[in-house]
Amino acid sequence: MAVKKTIAVLTSGGDSPGMNAAVRAVVRSALDKGIEVYAIYEGYQGMVDGGEGIRKMNWDSVSGIMHRGGTAIGTARCMPFRSREGRMQAAKNLLKLGIDSLVVIGGDGSLTGANIFRQEWPDLLAELVSSGAISKKLAAAHPHLTVVGLVGSIDNDMVGTDMTIGADTALNRITDAVDALSSTAASHQRTFVVEVMGRNCGYLALMSALATGADWAFIPEHPPESDNWEDDMCEMIHAGRKAGRRETIIIVAEGARDRSSKPISSSYVKEVLEQKLGQDTRVTILGHVQRGGAPSAFDRYMSTVLGHAAVDNILAADAEKEAQLIGMRENRIHPIPLMDSVEKTHAVAKVIDEQEYGKAVEMRGGSFKEALKTFRTLSQALPRPPKKGQKRLRLGVLNASAPAPGMNTATRAAVRLGLDKGNTVLGIENGFQGLIDGEIKEMGWMDVEDWAWMGGSELGTNRKMPSGGELYAIAKNVERYRLDGLLIIGGWAGYEAARTLYNSRDQYPAFNIPTICLPATINNNLPGSEFSIGADTALNSIVAVVDKIKQSAVASHRTFVVEVMGRYCGYLALMSGMATGAERVYLHEEGVKLKDLQKDVNNLINDFSQGKRLGLMIRNEYANAIYTTPFMCALFEEEGGDLFSVRQSILGHLQQGGNPTPFDRIQATRLAARCIEFLIENTGQEEAQAAFIGLEGGRVQLHPLEDFSRMVDAKRGRPKEQWWMQLRPIAKVLAQSGPRKQND
Repeated sequence: MAVKKTIAVLTSGGDSPGMNAAVRAVVRSALDKGIEVYAIYEGYQGMVDGGEGIRKMNWDSVSGIMHRGGTAIGTARCMPFRSREGRMQAAKNLLKLGIDSLVVIGGDGSLTGANIFRQEWPDLLAELVSSGAISKKLAAAHPHLTVVGLVGSIDNDMVGTDMTIGADTALNRITDAVDALSSTAASHQRTFVVEVMGRNCGYLALMSALATGADWAFIPEHPPESDNWEDDMCEMIHAGRKAGRRETIIIVAEGARDRSSKPISSSYVKEVLEQKLGQDTRVTILGHVQRGGAPSAFDRYMSTVLGHAAVDNILAADAEKEAQLIGMRENRIHPIPLMDSVEKTHAVAKVIDEQEYGKAVEMRGGSFKEALKTFRTLSQALPRPPKKGQKRLRLGVLNASAPAPGMNTATRAAVRLGLDKGNTVLGIENGFQGLIDGEIKEMGWMDVEDWAWMGGSELGTNRKMPSGGELYAIAKNVERYRLDGLLIIGGWAGYEAARTLYNSRDQYPAFNIPTICLPATINNNLPGSEFSIGADTALNSIVAVVDKIKQSAVASHRTFVVEVMGRYCGYLALMSGMATGAERVYLHEEGVKLKDLQKDVNNLINDFSQGKRLGLMIRNEYANAIYTTPFMCALFEEEGGDLFSVRQSILGHLQQGGNPTPFDRIQATRLAARCIEFLIENTGQEEAQAAFIGLEGGRVQLHPLEDFSRMVDAKRGRPKEQWWMQLRPIAKVLAQSGPRKQND
């Protein structure tokens, strides 16, 4: 008879936001599958110490930790575990509890230590048997140690996963800080040099520079190309001030260096600027603030998915198979051999040390290389002059549909990248109504200077759908302003309007110009893209509010029904439910029946009777036309009696407001760059292409506009295929009040 599997989870190395969500997912996923699970406190130190350092977990052991930063089970450096004697003691402590499977959440050093432990396990057991510390029977029952690793590192420096636990939160911290510094810097015409983490990886520095519209960035993988980089930097900054910039922001990764590997410190950059330009320069070293605080929505749900997958991997693993790392590649779970990932990560650091910087950038991947190229263009003081003899295209940019955070970022990128390629860019105000009325103006480089971080839509937007004689007015304005291409940044109404123009080409030949739609809507309900610009910002806004609601509710034995936007698309509801630990999520995709509400009432009554203090339900605004949020609140209030009170919270338009998150800024910039390329490449064709763009599997993809109708459920305004619904089973498991009963 097979021995029942028992697993343990630990966090090791530097803490990172999202570790608690991963621990919670491991514990609850294991318990739901009937597996005993332990938490090892203080990392490997708890494993060596044993006793209270290794504690059995139940369902409630991980309640209320998802929103907390750091790691609830602690982490510490452990010198004893680096010795064979220490690892032998750790093995003995694990065996006492029947543990032979580990989920290790940490950086490359922690994961390497786990793999060494796994490799030595049979020999360690043999020595323990030989010394009489354990029995032969116990050793025979646990001949192999299974190890699964999750990468907890804010640097996002591990090869094999697109994102590491904590990196998105750290990027949010940096971006918020730089946004705040920019406003005070502009007030005094100051320069700020901001130092961020990243010894061997420039991800945080590069992406925060791209997201904030910084003027310069120093990263380990791509040092300044000139030996006289100080002069080059000062020349560009001076040109920027001359062009009208009131502030200068420079981002320096802690591992920045020049081409001869000499470190470039934030203090040295400050010294250069003061001496050469006489600028009032301040240094801000963000330090550990980047690693602290509540995790972002992305880190919460990604860590949840990874933790759940780690348990599945352990159950499916061949005991003798090498240790696995569970990462995210192209927005999907991606297990790979752990040491293969660690070795490739070390290889990047080695290439940097050997000053092979071009190779280092290539090894970071295509999106890193693309971001670097785009940043270098956007951060210029002014666009490059057109090439001699080049035809200057006239490209129109408009925002359409409801406002979404990131629209301005996309517009800024489109304007600057279009101008830098020698073209004229025309801003169309107030959406398609502006195209009808001729509200069109030529955009300059500095017109969009501060748009990288601004929420809303500076061009103006609405849900106008042109029809009838309005199409004639649009055609006349396309001809009047000699538009050679059109970029539409917006949501469903923008896509539909684009289709109307495309389908009217026979009647209005002026519409036969390259046209492309960039997805920007908080609802995340557009086909051909797994993430719409604005959805991440809305999700973080929801999570921030719900965190506060939970603090209020837990103090007074209360259930909250929180209504979020999305129309008929449940993305915001499901993902915010996963990120906040909601007990129930109501989606239009699943429907709501009276028996569902009866079951939910019974669960609430049972849980509150047993000491529960907080109930949280997330409801998509269109989940059911009859069972509305007020109806649910009244039902729960009536049935709950004296056990708990019920309140509703309809979040409304706060989900559309606020400055965009770095994720939305980076993706908006990335998509806008591809859109400008598309318009330029397709100008002058006899039959101009029309398309919509998006992120699918982590990659930028294009779809012909005529494919829109076959890819959507037009009645409900959402894609026929919604990738995030695959996460629904995980959300249901973790939201239960306890593990399911296992069959004997």
